[in-house]
Formats: sequence, structure tokens, C-alpha cells
Amino acid sequence: MRAVIFAGGVGTRMWPLSRKKSPKQFEKIVGEQSTLQLAVERLRPEFNWEDIYISTGEQYVSLIQSQIPNLPPANVIAEPQMRDVAPAVGYVASILAKHHPEEPFAILWSDHLINKVDVFKNILKVGADYIRQHPHKILFIGQKARFPNQNLGWIQQGQQIAAVDGFHLHKFKSWHYRPNIQLARKYYNNANYSWNPGYFVATPGFILEQYHRFMPDMYKQLKILQEKPQSIKNIYPKLESISFDNAILERLEPDKAVVLTTDMGWSDIGAWEALKEALQKTKNENITHGKVYAHNSRDSVIYNYTNKLVTTIDLDGMLVIVTDDVILVCPQESVPEIKKVVGSFESTANEKYT
Repeated sequence: MRAVIFAGGVGTRMWPLSRKKSPKQFEKIVGEQSTLQLAVERLRPEFNWEDIYISTGEQYVSLIQSQIPNLPPANVIAEPQMRDVAPAVGYVASILAKHHPEEPFAILWSDHLINKVDVFKNILKVGADYIRQHPHKILFIGQKARFPNQNLGWIQQGQQIAAVDGFHLHKFKSWHYRPNIQLARKYYNNANYSWNPGYFVATPGFILEQYHRFMPDMYKQLKILQEKPQSIKNIYPKLESISFDNAILERLEPDKAVVLTTDMGWSDIGAWEALKEALQKTKNENITHGKVYAHNSRDSVIYNYTNKLVTTIDLDGMLVIVTDDVILVCPQESVPEIKKVVGSFESTANEKYT
């Protein structure tokens, strides 16, 4: 089995830590390792180094090589220009399919946390075994919901079709992306719904077949890249910029997919409030990093990446992020505004801070 970790996003929602020159997946957010390093560490030693791949933008190749020095250079799949996830997944599938079209591979992400690593590893093993026996299907991995989350996608599963090593495999029914709070509560109270981490297991050959069916123009270009990888700078920037969900998954017949849902302690830390949910053990606990003294403060995220002492007094539900060149302070309910603020910096004197 092979594993592909996607590490190309900029992560504006975690500004000012996450910047264009060094997105959040390369920064120390939890402990002394980046989330990319944690994602790779979760795969070892069950995965050999030659079976681990990282998909990213070419501007981040040196960062990856410095953080993951044991990864073979050829296993860093670099895109010359970001074109959304459908071209990225298709390009990866075309590379893997050239020599191993029927060998299962997993799509994973670099900015997630998983607390139950042993469960995660067992899921990948069960998924790989299932896909070897059913190479014309895709297996989606669901996370048992912990609360009615409006900011994630949800997977609806049907009846159970198999039980393997304590995991239950179900028929796939539908996707639901970022529901309103009423729907999120409904899904949370229904055992047939789970969070969608964006993880799946399939064969490269099966994935390319779906591009052939649903994205024939892109498929033709991917086949050219497969045979002539040196043409990537000419071909890749011209590929349609479209999400993998819109291009492939939403068009896939339900009987082509199965769902494996469990609790692997998964969290998407793509935004500061999500990081708090992932790390907070009690409701009023502060989540801090670096030199911080929080006096009479509660339920706040205070991250300090400088040598200065950051002191807070009487904070409640606040976000404080301090870097060498930016200080961000806001109520946590205002976190969705961060992306808008950073967007307003474009073409201004503040653009250097993006």
C-alpha cells in the first residue's frame, strides 16, 4: 500500500502563523513538530519510506526536504501551480498508476491531528485489504462526530455490509457539505452520519477510470503527463481548477463506494477554533504555546512565537496570536473574519504580511 499526504494549501484561516511562504502544515502548532511531520510519523514504520508520497507546490519542496529528510526526493510530487484538488489527485493517481495501477493507495492531509494512531493504522490496513479484494470501489473513512460541526463535510452511510477486525463497513449513501446548525444537529443525533476527514483508499487505476468518465479532457492531459512528466510546466497550469468533490466524488454512483466509520480521534486544525476543540480537555481551559502568562483568563487561545512574554488579564473566549511581525487579537467568534482581513491586504502595503 502507498500513502499520499497533501501539503499544498496556504491555510489563511490560521494567519498570522500560516503564510504563503510557510503555510501552517510546516509550522509547530502542537508540540515541537509540524503537523506534516506528525502526519508522516503516523505512517511509520508500517509504511516504508519509498511508499510515502507528499503532494505540494514546487515552492515548498525545500521545506519538505528539510523537515522530512528520509523521504526519497522522487516522492515529493510538486505542482508548478496550484489548480485545486482534482488536478492534484489526478496527477498523483497518474504517477502511481504507471507502474502499480492495482496497488491500493490512501489520500491523507497534512494539517490534521489524530489522537488514536493505532486505530488509524488499523483502518488503513483494513481499507487496503478491502480494496485489494474490490479494486473497482473506493473506501471512504469517516470520523464519528463529537459535536454538531457546521464547518466540515458529513458522510451518510447505509446498511452494514461487512465487519472486519472490529470495524464495520457500510454502504455509501450521500455527502453533505457544511450544513447549517439545524442540519448539523440532526446529523449528530443520527448514527448513520459521520464527519468527513477527506481520507479515502482506492487503486490509482480506479481513480483514473473516474477521470476518464467524468473529466475526459483532464484525463487526456493526465495521460500525457504520465508518459511525458517533463511537460508538466506546460500542461499542469492549464488544467481546470476544480475540487475533487465536484469533479469526481459527487458524480460517483453510490454502489461504487463503501464507508468505514470509527473514532480515531481525528481533528481538522485548519482554523484556530478547530485547534482549540482538538486540544481543549475542559471547556474553560486555555490553549497556549510559547512564553505565555494567562492571569484570570479562560477559554482562550494564546500562541506566542517570539522570545517576549505575552501576558493576558481577564480574557474570556479570546484569540491572541503573536509572531515576530504580526499581533492578532480578536474574540473567537470573529475567527471567520481572518480570511477576509488577509484578503483585504492584497495589493496594499500590508500584502507583505500575507
